[in-house]
Amino acid sequence: MPDDSTPLYPLFADLRGRTVLVVGGGTVARRKVEALLEAGARVVVGAPRLEPTLADWATRHRIAHRAGEFDPDWLADAWLAIAATDDAAANHAIADAAERRYVWVNVVDDVELSRFQVPARVERGPLQIAISSGGGAPMLARLIHERLEAQFDESYGALAQLLTRHRERIRARWPAHGEHGLAARRRGIARLLAGPLQSLLRKRQHIAAEHAFEKILDADSAHEASSPVETPIGSVALVGAGPGDPGLLTLRALRVLNEADVILHDRLVSPEVLQLARRDAERIEVGKQAGHHHATQERINALLIEHALAGRRVVRLKGGDPFVFGRGGEELEALRAHGIPFEVVPGITAAVACAAYAGVPLTHRDHAQSVRLVTAQCKTSLDTLDWPALAQERQTLAVYMGVAMLDTLQARLIAHGRDAATPFALIENGSHAGQRVVTGPLSQLAERTRGHDVQSPALLIIGEVAALAETLHWYGEAPLGALQPVLDKAA
Repeated sequence: MPDDSTPLYPLFADLRGRTVLVVGGGTVARRKVEALLEAGARVVVGAPRLEPTLADWATRHRIAHRAGEFDPDWLADAWLAIAATDDAAANHAIADAAERRYVWVNVVDDVELSRFQVPARVERGPLQIAISSGGGAPMLARLIHERLEAQFDESYGALAQLLTRHRERIRARWPAHGEHGLAARRRGIARLLAGPLQSLLRKRQHIAAEHAFEKILDADSAHEASSPVETPIGSVALVGAGPGDPGLLTLRALRVLNEADVILHDRLVSPEVLQLARRDAERIEVGKQAGHHHATQERINALLIEHALAGRRVVRLKGGDPFVFGRGGEELEALRAHGIPFEVVPGITAAVACAAYAGVPLTHRDHAQSVRLVTAQCKTSLDTLDWPALAQERQTLAVYMGVAMLDTLQARLIAHGRDAATPFALIENGSHAGQRVVTGPLSQLAERTRGHDVQSPALLIIGEVAALAETLHWYGEAPLGALQPVLDKAA
């Protein structure tokens, strides 16, 4: 028996049409059988009784069933055996019988009796990544498995399928004759992998990916050898960072951040989100400042174009969602004008996230059948709003960037017919550790905000649903407005 420091020898087994014996008829056995069937194995299950799914598969002849207690003769045609019973003595007998017949055996949750381990797997089509601790540290293997699942998206499987489909053409295009031939093949495949194939497949543009493959494959080798290597054009991912809590970042956003060469981020993107990005990525803060929006946006566009044309993978990281008051459309128009490929990764916008963290449902059958998203960034933008429509009842208003304009918001809504008693909830630093929620009637909006010294960033919710913040809050401290009735009663 090798000592504990001896590593296992990794391999991937072709089980198509080959017999694998699974002893045990419970839930654990069913999970093992399911994976074996996916691999094309001929599965024989030995057990006195089968759980419902296994019994159904046996009835439909997806598996063969050997009824009764373990019999060594069951191993006669087996290539592999798995002991998945809850009887330690039976598992030991199965392992001993398999050892005598030179059949590789795995005993579930018993490293000492097992002669092979079934690794945790990340599957992306024909591409498989196996993780094993040799059975000694399964929780560590599970942790690594979870991280790899987050890192590798489905485009890797599509890329593997494309390369597999054209394997013979790749071999013919770059014959591996001698050291020079092998080096040429490595360079050619590197060009394939560094090109736009994966980005196109990620966007489900399979025809365009095939065309890109053909273009790279059919490039004139003499021209490649004599011409200087051109810097391939990069790409830009427009990514929504959400409201600040890194746990609200989407899986796709996390993957893109880990692939980035350059990250252009807004001032309000939280440090916790930035910490999740690739460590060696260049970080450039491009936060806007009041009075200089046009110039600042031009600078952002110029930086995006500059880095992408230099062949870099650029992430434009915006708080919330890039298409909700984020000028994402303007940035994509600039990229399109320069022929730079891009993708958009949505984020959770502030209205949705802050409302949820304050316990405020934006819609409610009894109170609000619609939601309006409004920006109140400056006085000019307020003059363009349809105030009679905004003042209607039974709807929710979510007002972005409105802290400096609360007096005007309050006065105009009441002047156009909104009940002065309409509840509001003002959420400062929504989803952050320092979140505060101020509640009250619309008539006291500006007064209470000044009294509690609310600062930007803050999201304002106006409508009947805002009153629910006082009873449905779950994150952070209770809304400040909820304390007033208690103080009044005590007085």
